[in-house]
Amino acid sequence: MSDLRLLDNIIWNTLSGAQSRFAVGTAQARRYARGFSPIAGFAEAESPDFDALAPHCAAAEPLYCDRWTGKAPPGWRIDAESTMFKMVWDAPIPAPDPACDAVPLRPEHAAQALSLAELTQSGPFGPRTPELGDYFGYFDGERLLAMAGERFQAGTLREISGVCTHPDFQGRGLARRLMLKLVRRQMQRGELPFLHVMCANIHARALYQRMGFRDHLETVVRVVSLR
Repeated sequence: MSDLRLLDNIIWNTLSGAQSRFAVGTAQARRYARGFSPIAGFAEAESPDFDALAPHCAAAEPLYCDRWTGKAPPGWRIDAESTMFKMVWDAPIPAPDPACDAVPLRPEHAAQALSLAELTQSGPFGPRTPELGDYFGYFDGERLLAMAGERFQAGTLREISGVCTHPDFQGRGLARRLMLKLVRRQMQRGELPFLHVMCANIHARALYQRMGFRDHLETVVRVVSLR
């Protein structure tokens, strides 16, 4: 299987592979452990085994998943649905490091990172999400202004995620510099950077295209919960 094929079911390939130590579940369904991003994946993404996932979920706990379009199985509900693009890097390596002054995020920054992610509604995020890879940010004193980091990983694929900027500091290119820093680091490790962007976020998608990302695949994304 080529590494790009791993993108077709990247959540499962991550949770059952390189990041299995951060996940719980079975041979058919897995999710990040609580404290990480609330995301679930299935061995058969288009025919998900929710019965296998249920013992690892709390009632009314929202979980993100993708690729399936059927009705909610008994005992579950679909809380939200949209589509998103998986985009892969298709440009030369950025040079030099455009964010050499960025600060690595450590466990002591967990509350600030979570607060910024929730404020900007940048996607599923938990206090332990920055443990999934390298995260960098810009600070003004103790205030986190912008951040970007890494989440999914399978084969040579490495995701850029958690990209967000405080509303008071948007338009300064902070997140863009952080993203290019991560792209450079990933490519130096022999990895292929990719990311997810919601279909409705046309401005972000256009920015990513200008940076060097190209569309690879559009998939359904849903938020589901156990009744």
